[in-house]
Amino acid sequence: MHRGMAVLVATPRLRGPSLEVLATMTSHVPGYVRLCETGELARRAEAAWELLRGCTVCPQNCPRDRTRGLTGACHSGTEIIVGSWNAHFREEPPITGTRGAGTVFFGGCQARCSYCQNFWLSQLGHGIRIGPERLADMMLSLQRRGCHNIDLVTPTHFVPQILKALVIAAEKGLRIPLVYNCAGYEHVHTLRLLDGVVDIYLPDAKYASNKEALRTSKMHHYVEFNRATLIEMYRQVGGLVLDDDGIAVRGLIVRHLVMPNSHAGTREVLRWMAENLGSDIGVSVMDQYFPAYKAHNDPELSRRLTWHEYREALDAVEDLPFEHLFLQEDLSELDQTADI
Repeated sequence: MHRGMAVLVATPRLRGPSLEVLATMTSHVPGYVRLCETGELARRAEAAWELLRGCTVCPQNCPRDRTRGLTGACHSGTEIIVGSWNAHFREEPPITGTRGAGTVFFGGCQARCSYCQNFWLSQLGHGIRIGPERLADMMLSLQRRGCHNIDLVTPTHFVPQILKALVIAAEKGLRIPLVYNCAGYEHVHTLRLLDGVVDIYLPDAKYASNKEALRTSKMHHYVEFNRATLIEMYRQVGGLVLDDDGIAVRGLIVRHLVMPNSHAGTREVLRWMAENLGSDIGVSVMDQYFPAYKAHNDPELSRRLTWHEYREALDAVEDLPFEHLFLQEDLSELDQTADI
């Protein structure tokens, strides 16, 4: 869970509408609204709930019946864990906009990243325990505050509960786009339950190597699952679509965290994306790695990223045909010592 400020390359400054926004927020009607009106959203929620029995919501495939209170890799049952919900201003500019993303940070995670900067939430499971009704209230509250979207951070293991909450929220008037902000380690059968529900996918593409993904994130066959995930997401929502004010209303933005010692395989990850996804997607290349949680004990990951390593990543992505690049604005915090 690495979240940081990015800057859009060669794009004018975003212009936000006035604060009298709620009356005009329905110009783009999210797909989940239509699915709710037909009853399809409720049917999807029930189908997703069945995945909790001998859980196959994510590729960890834990043989645990979460409906009976058992937990698996994500350390969660049927209760939703929420660490915070608020207007958030440190996402990519088309997500943050001028009024912030309506971010809900979920506790627990299907990954076990040894370097996670939010380990207290993702690994230790801190946060409040709530049901779908309370989550729906949170979404509606963020809409009332004028947020551009509902930004669900680390949502994968709570897809069934989120769908139930979305039914309630849509019936009460939720009308802003839904952002699915995830690690990119998904089951395609779960994603298909979200087809027409999610407006904007914001996944990670973490690794080019299954060996490294397993060693430092405990995600088996990450590369195959991640690539299938990105292809399915692109099929559903296509390239990044912005409104007249530069705010995202639909599409795919893929994040990649550059890591020390080429641990993430940045060039290979970016090249695969260029060859297998449309050039119209958003690509966010992030530099904010630092050794958090257990990374201090890993010789490969126990230091910050260097300026030279991030510059190599920029050189790689700028040679590719992506139309929407999000690059870090301030390199001053990177390690610039002369010997590395």
